[in-house]
Amino acid sequence: MVTYLIIALNCIVSIYGFSNRSFFSKYLFNPYSIQRNKKEWCHIFTHAFLHADYMHLLFNMFTFYSIGLPLEQEVFPAYFGNHAEYYFVLLYVGGIMASAFPAFEKNKNNFGYTSVGASGAVCAVIFSYILILPTSGMMMLFLPFSIPAALFGGLFLLVSWYLSKRGGGRVAHDAHFWGGVFGFVFTILLKFSLLPAFFEQIKSLF
Repeated sequence: MVTYLIIALNCIVSIYGFSNRSFFSKYLFNPYSIQRNKKEWCHIFTHAFLHADYMHLLFNMFTFYSIGLPLEQEVFPAYFGNHAEYYFVLLYVGGIMASAFPAFEKNKNNFGYTSVGASGAVCAVIFSYILILPTSGMMMLFLPFSIPAALFGGLFLLVSWYLSKRGGGRVAHDAHFWGGVFGFVFTILLKFSLLPAFFEQIKSLF
């Protein structure tokens, strides 16, 4: 299954990178370096399979497993039939690219900016799920109860946008924001009828 393969690939590459810092440094995302050496464009993709530490890897993969597995096995097949796995792969890979390009434009002259992690792709998967099942329950970090997925998504994008504008810290909030936006829009493009269905489900909450 695609979800398990993606998790395995992330774990293998990340754990190898933990013990081989030259490998880690070679394939992370550094827009400044990519701007000056076009041969490094592949790092826009490879950085998403590296993680800063075990906690970063565990958090991303647990989140991806929790949302990605039902999306791949149940939700996408119900809406896209035989194309489900193909679209699921495009969703994940597209999330990597969509979250990396804005960061590249923003930081291509910033020597000190580097990034690793699958967060952009994971956010794309989460927001695809939110579009299709906006009233399902999702839990926010540090809250002991779930809230509707649509509310979770709105709050998540708002906070990510604010933190990205504020800057500072070690978290690539802009990758979260653009990965989420991509996942939502990409899934609409696959099946436009999901958008009016999204709003109809939102109405049922009130």
